[in-house]
Amino acid sequence: QVQVEESGGGLVQAGDSLRLSCAASGDTFNTMGWFRQAPGKEREFVAAINWSGRETDYADSVKGRFTISRDNAQKTVFLQMNSLKLEDTAVYFCAADRNWLGPSYKRVLREYTYWGQGTQVTVSS
Repeated sequence: QVQVEESGGGLVQAGDSLRLSCAASGDTFNTMGWFRQAPGKEREFVAAINWSGRETDYADSVKGRFTISRDNAQKTVFLQMNSLKLEDTAVYFCAADRNWLGPSYKRVLREYTYWGQGTQVTVSS
């Protein structure tokens, strides 16, 4: 049975850092991604990583501030978020797929098979 579960969200101040974790078990996931959804907005792509960790991708809004990584032995993917901004406030979702979605689809929400329930990140001024 596949399980995807996020943790690590919380309330921080602008400029602070936070690290999210995503524990994914029950299958081998060649694509892992992070998405986020702010109130009143659609869910959007944040970052993605392949199995080896050598291929990563970031939304322009987080590039240079966020880092995605994975530890396959622990079946966990991380999202290190630095220099947080007010506009980073959202529910962050972890997504997983057994296929490598590649450059065409790794940013596409509907291509991911498995999703976590989300973890709230709130950035205050």
